[in-house]
Amino acid sequence: MKRRTFISATAVSLAATGLAGPAYASSGGRPAYEVVHRFRGAMPTGVTVSRRGRIFVNFPRWGDDVDFTVAEIRGGRAVPFPDAEVNRENASDLAGHFQSVQSVVVDPADRLWILDTGSPLFAGSSYGGPKLVAVDLRTDRIVKKILFPGDVVPSDSYPNDVRFDLRRGAEGMAFITDSGGANGIIVVDLATGRSWRRLAGRSSALPDPDFLPVMDGEPFMNRPAGAEPTHYEVGSDGIGISHDGELLYYCPLSSRRLHSVSVDALADPDATEAEVAATVVDLGYKPMADGLESDDKGRLYGGDLEHDALWRRNPDGTYDTLAQGPELVWIDTLSVASDGHVYAIANQLSRQAPYHEGVDLRRKPYLLVRVPVDAGPVRLR
Repeated sequence: MKRRTFISATAVSLAATGLAGPAYASSGGRPAYEVVHRFRGAMPTGVTVSRRGRIFVNFPRWGDDVDFTVAEIRGGRAVPFPDAEVNRENASDLAGHFQSVQSVVVDPADRLWILDTGSPLFAGSSYGGPKLVAVDLRTDRIVKKILFPGDVVPSDSYPNDVRFDLRRGAEGMAFITDSGGANGIIVVDLATGRSWRRLAGRSSALPDPDFLPVMDGEPFMNRPAGAEPTHYEVGSDGIGISHDGELLYYCPLSSRRLHSVSVDALADPDATEAEVAATVVDLGYKPMADGLESDDKGRLYGGDLEHDALWRRNPDGTYDTLAQGPELVWIDTLSVASDGHVYAIANQLSRQAPYHEGVDLRRKPYLLVRVPVDAGPVRLR
């Protein structure tokens, strides 16, 4: 058997784990953010920007009136993409239609990838629903569709966000966080469509059982109407890939810890779970964040959900506050674009009815904002 060698977690110094909390710093006060788009309909979660500046967003089917689950922002309007028909929820043709899209990401080859959970209303999925779909942005046509088998994406899974390294294998690989079921990371060979799971059930991918965030001055919990409150528990969610393609960053949503894992280990289908787990590094405290993003200067971005802020983690482990304000409620997905900005969705997720005894406290519009960052996206190709 061929021997595999990966970077061991023990090879990383304790100083790099950032055991202390982040020391926020900013010069000259809070940098301003620009509102790119205001959403007055369904709540968005994802955003991505192509090399030519085209902006794509998505609206999962969580209960809002969602006419289309993937859209492009054109002329100040969100229009179905690539067309209205494929966006039509259709339980009799799960593979042929987008059921409930959680994330959209433009890859290093400037293709749009659409991550469909196949699980409207979190009701569970069936084969054909959970899928990864590529659209050629030169023609706006679907060019690849990868369906996930049930042993990789069980019915209680929730594929959340995705990053790409196109240098690996014949056509590249994708890495997806699973925030449902056993949590963990899903790895996809884009050439063959083969997929496999890593870190399922590992503590670094699971919600912290002692985690209790505070939002709007009170503990944030599940508070359904007529029932006792319970802890908000969401596992493996945020994801980013390092500028050199060596590390995948990830975090549970219900946690204030950031971890990394060797991409070499994840991408090897013959690696054992123990070998992969041995490369996991605890990078220390970070704010409660939903999505993560990285840039070509080795920096990481995320939202501080408890303080309505957007942060950047520098290569030395220090943090900067890039933007903060009362409009930035629940920064969800982020996208570093070629125009030198990080784009972010602020969607007020924490004010939904299930967290407030059946009362929806969201106030439209939801926002797409951007902040200058003097960097570009990670392009591994």
